[in-house]
This record gives sequence, C-alpha cells and structure tokens, in this order.
Amino acid sequence: MSLLDVTNLKFSYAGETLYEDANMRLFEGEHAVLVGVNGAGKSTLLKLLYKELIPDKGKIEWVNYRKVGYLDQYAKIDPKLTVKAYIYDVFLPLFEKEKAIQDLYESIATAPESKYDKILNRAHELEQELEKENFYAISSTINNVLNGLGLDPSVLEQEISTLSGGMRAKIILGKLLLEDSDILLLDEPTNFLDIKHIEWLIKFLNNTPKTFIVVSHDEYFLRNIAKTVFAIEGKQINRYKGNFDFYIKERELRFEQQQKNYEAQQKFIAKTEDYIARNIVRATTTKMAQSRRKMLSKVVRIAKPLSERKIKIKFQMAAPTGRDVLKVKNLLIGYDEPLVDKLNFIITKGDKVAITGKNGIGKSTLIKTITGKIDPLEGSFEWIDTTQMLYFEQEINLDEKFTPFNLVHEQHSDYTKKDIYGVLASFGIDFEMANRPIKTLSGGEKTKVKFALTRNDKSNVLILDEPTNHLDQIAKDALKEALIEYQGTVILVSHEKNFYDGICDYEIHLTNN
Repeated sequence: MSLLDVTNLKFSYAGETLYEDANMRLFEGEHAVLVGVNGAGKSTLLKLLYKELIPDKGKIEWVNYRKVGYLDQYAKIDPKLTVKAYIYDVFLPLFEKEKAIQDLYESIATAPESKYDKILNRAHELEQELEKENFYAISSTINNVLNGLGLDPSVLEQEISTLSGGMRAKIILGKLLLEDSDILLLDEPTNFLDIKHIEWLIKFLNNTPKTFIVVSHDEYFLRNIAKTVFAIEGKQINRYKGNFDFYIKERELRFEQQQKNYEAQQKFIAKTEDYIARNIVRATTTKMAQSRRKMLSKVVRIAKPLSERKIKIKFQMAAPTGRDVLKVKNLLIGYDEPLVDKLNFIITKGDKVAITGKNGIGKSTLIKTITGKIDPLEGSFEWIDTTQMLYFEQEINLDEKFTPFNLVHEQHSDYTKKDIYGVLASFGIDFEMANRPIKTLSGGEKTKVKFALTRNDKSNVLILDEPTNHLDQIAKDALKEALIEYQGTVILVSHEKNFYDGICDYEIHLTNN
C-alpha cells in the first residue's frame, strides 16, 4: 500500500530548480535510501516531505494519517535541558498515565465505599495499558539505544550544553528512534558514529517494521540497509527497486541508454533543422519544411545525461619542518575536569596520525588545545618553530550572507573572475552555486567551499577535524587522494575508519581509564 504520493513536484531554491515535475511513491514497510551528489536536493526533499518547506507546484500527500519522524542534520534543541528530560519527553503520555494511577489510588482515602470497585477497575485498566506499552522497561529500552549509539547511560544526567557535537547528534537520533513514528526520515544519521555503532544502527533499521527514507554519504551503510533506492537525477526522483548494488549497476545501464538516446535524438534534430533551413524559403518545399518544424516543436527533448562532477583537491606545501613537529608532555585536556588520561606523545615530520576514541572523549578538545583555541588543564605541548599550520575546524563557520564567489574574491583580490570560477569549479562548485548565498548551499557544498578557500594556502602541517561530514563519495575520494599525496604532517580526527585507514600511519587513541 502506498504511504506517500509525490506528484509533479516542482521546487526552486535561490534561483536553482531542484525538482521539475518529479514523481515518487513510497510503500508501507519500505526501507529506502535517497542518493544524489552534493547539492542535488536530498535534504531539501526530506524537508518537503516533512512539510517544513512548501513546493512551488505539485502535491505531496501522506495517505491517511501517518506520524512522520524527521532527523535534521542541523536540528536545534534547548541547551539548558538535561538529556534525561529531552529523551524522556518521548514517553510523557505514559508517565501521565502512571500519575493518573497514583491519583486514583490516593483518591480511595476520601472516596465513598461504593466507588471503590470503579476506581480500582480504572486503575487496573491503566496498569494493563502501561504493561502493553512496556512502560516498566522504559529505562532498559533507553539504555539499550544509548549503548547502541555509543553513549554511556550516565549522559542522561548531563545538560545538553555540555555535550560535544557528536554526542548531541547521537542524542537527537536516539530520541527519534525511541519515538512511535510510522515513518522515519533520517538525514545523515551516521555522522559521528563509529563503525561499531553504525553496525548497531544497521541492525536496528533492518529489524524495524517502520517505513524509512535515509540520506547518507556512507556507502557501506547504504549497502546494508537499502531495499529500494531513490536517486535524484536530472531534477527527477528515479526509483530503483533493488538494493544499493543493483542501483549502481542499473544506473550505469540507464546512463548508457540515455546517452545513446540523447545522441540519436540530437542527430535527428540537427538533420531536421538543416532540412528546414534549406527548404523553408523555397516555394516548392515551404509546406513540407513548415510541417517538419511543427513536428519538431512537439518532440519531447531528452535531457543530456549529466556525469558526476570531477573534484581535485590539492594542499600546497610550505618549506618542510624539522624532525620533531609536536611534543606533548603530561597534557591534561578538558574544561572543568579532565576528559582523558595524561597525554604524552611526539609527532614527527611527515607523520600522518588519526586521533580516535569514542564520541565525547575529547578528540576535538585535544585539537582545540594544541591549536591554542583553549588552554590545557595541565602539562604542555610544543610545536617546532618552523610549523606552518592549516587547520580545518569541524564547524563550517562561513559568513552565510556572502556567496562562494565573494568569499574567494575577498581572500584573493588579485584573482580574475575566471580564476575564481576555476578554483570553485575544481571543487565541484559550478557557476550557479558560486553565486548563491552560502546559507542556501548544502552541508557538503559548504565544506567544498571551505576547501576551495584554502587552495593556495601553503602549509607543512595539516589538522582536520571530521572533514568528511556531509561530503559525497566523490569528494571523499578526492580528499583522501590529496591527503595521501601531501608531503607534510597530518593530524586527522575522523570516525570513518575506512577513510583514514589508507591515509594514516598510526592512531592516537584517547581513553579515560
């Protein structure tokens, strides 16, 4: 049974048409993923389905009443709430029933004896409803989800404001998984999840009877959950009824067929236009030429197949450093309390190091400490005096009122327009995107702009904190190749082992034993 019908959808954002007469159907129990290059409109489509955005044209209809849960990769929550208050809000109606039971039992003290049976029967009915809803296993259920996502149950007592970005993202995802939604719309749910916790989420989604649509750039994750693939291609939403591997093979076949059809039609159009041009002014052939012109005007044009944009990332080298690039001695990192045990290590010239550890352990805090953003609690660190550092923070932090063109021009006023467009194009930012306000770009597009802004910055030490968040596979591959080719020292925070495995020589694993 169809749960969702999208008909003749048209939607434009900041002057760019993302969908043109697009159609889509989602069926009950379907486990679907939504794919497309950065900027294709994946997150936008989820917002349209959730009714956060209104289409310019067409209809989006959920059949009958359905409760839809939506994971927004940029969701905002009250930082003053405790995690417990935020999570337990899911079960508020059940707690209200428990309170009603307590009130009923207390009312017996003042109720006439004739009302006893009625009060007790009602209390018993409510108790049965709570048992049916597994109310008395709520604590265990919550702990199972928290553990599955890599969070200790002690996090329930923390305020949201004290959580790292990764922990906060997990809390939002955990609450959504606990809700009683019929349909889940999940936007980048694996951001900040280690492989162990991705495996847990894979198992959870494969076992759920709920219908879902997932957006993710993690191909391993997609391969393990997809039963249907929706692909945004040429402003349409194309359906591939099969798993992710089927989609990859079928997409290639469809692309080749569309390319052949497009080329054949272009030849036909060119031949017909040539005939019209040669015969329209001749009295004996004018009617025939006019007939062909009329026929040509009714031909439905086949869109030119668009191949995926190539991306080339390159980090410019400064003069090399000496041998011992960074010395860390008895370093305690944190804010009010230490997050990890004392750190002692030396990173030498040309080392490529992955900083690993569970979410919230202090990976970003370590990076902020050694880059001088925050002070250490104890101990010391020392960079060699020839260090020229290039630091990519986890937060995007671009001025959203400007366009990518403006930002590059501001940093490189000597560049011609052609130079600026060329730099942006090499990172997959085309002319149209280059002239849109940053706030209208997707997370992946913003990350590409960040890389474009540093294209000519020379360094001998690169520090990157979760650089692959929101990047599509093409961009990840380009970044990986650039880091492998880079001759300087690399310090990389990443939760994607399959990304840093081919780059880094060793790991510094943070613990708080």
